[in-house]
Amino acid sequence: MPKYLGHGTYTAEGWKGLEKEAPTRRRDFIANFLASVGGRLEAFYFTFGEYDFVWIADYPDSITAAAVAVAVQESGMVKSHQTLLLTAKDMDAALKKHVDYRAPGRGQAGRHPTSSKGNL
Repeated sequence: MPKYLGHGTYTAEGWKGLEKEAPTRRRDFIANFLASVGGRLEAFYFTFGEYDFVWIADYPDSITAAAVAVAVQESGMVKSHQTLLLTAKDMDAALKKHVDYRAPGRGQAGRHPTSSKGNL
């Protein structure tokens, strides 16, 4: 299952809701919410600084991760972001995969052959 790192912040209204609900109950809700869509909460922490909380979760697929992100954002009480996490083994495989890419205005780029197909 794809693993994601998430981080988020509460709006003023979100903080008021958290005060009513209690942080431990909110963490339990998130674990159950993710389980209801086939996911699994691995870790959840409250933080201070740029973000109010962070989590690591497994989702059955990226579509489910996107659906969760949309549902959370639609609440209007939380602003959050998720980042797909890759293992070292995943990166080993990625570095071995041939990619036909050329940077704009450049010749050969590193280990990838020059391509005349499109520019990113």
